[in-house]
Order: sequence, then structure tokens, then C-alpha cells
Amino acid sequence: MRSVALLLTVAALGSCAAPSPQEVAAAQAREVVDLQKALNGAVPAGPAVPCLPSARSDGQTNVSDNIILFRVGGTLYRNDPPGGCPGLGRGTYALITRTYGAGTLCRGDIAQVADLSTGMTVGSCTLGDFVPYRRVR
Repeated sequence: MRSVALLLTVAALGSCAAPSPQEVAAAQAREVVDLQKALNGAVPAGPAVPCLPSARSDGQTNVSDNIILFRVGGTLYRNDPPGGCPGLGRGTYALITRTYGAGTLCRGDIAQVADLSTGMTVGSCTLGDFVPYRRVR
């Protein structure tokens, strides 16, 4: 009985182990490729802004746990939440944002991460600055 408890404890601790340097490098490489695909040739188009110019986003792309793209008109705005949004890069998770006052989404706003398959909130994150990107014509 003791050996079963010990095995379960070791298995639980092993599942909490930090990723290896190779796993981190592979994840970062995937993130770069996914970002390039999502930007589709768009390049930085000015300094970062603290708020989106309009809360009416034409769409959102969750590139990874660390990068979110918001489309407003012909401009993409990259947001890198400080500390990331754990789980957001998974296909079944979504970012839920709320706007207050002037109806803008701003740096420092707290967004929730929800599991679309269960409808449950699984975490939250704080938004960072919004960096504009536009396609070169």
C-alpha cells in the first residue's frame, strides 16, 4: 500500500516539473511561426499605445499564451500580456474582455480566460500595451 502511495506522489510531482530547455525552445519557435502566419506580412506601424482606438474590434487571434492580436479596421494590434495568459494558446480557450467607461480596452485591464468546452473561467491575465501593425502595400 505504501509503495502505491509513493508511486502516486512521484507521478504527481513529475507532472509539475518545469519544461526542459528543448521544450521551451520548441515552444518559442512555434510561437514565432504562428505569429508570422497571423501577421501575414504586416509590420510594426508606430509606437505602442495604451488603449485600442475603439473597443469595437473586428476580430481577435490568440497566437499563444503570450501574444494576442486584435484587428481594428485595417490595423492589427499586438498585445503581449505581462506574464502571459496561461492556457490561451489552446484551441478550446477564449479571452473574455470587458470595457468600461469610454468603452476602450486598455493596458492594465484584466481579461478572463475561459474554457469553451465547459464554459468555466480557468484564469485571468492583465493586458499590456497595444503595438500597431499594418500590411505594407
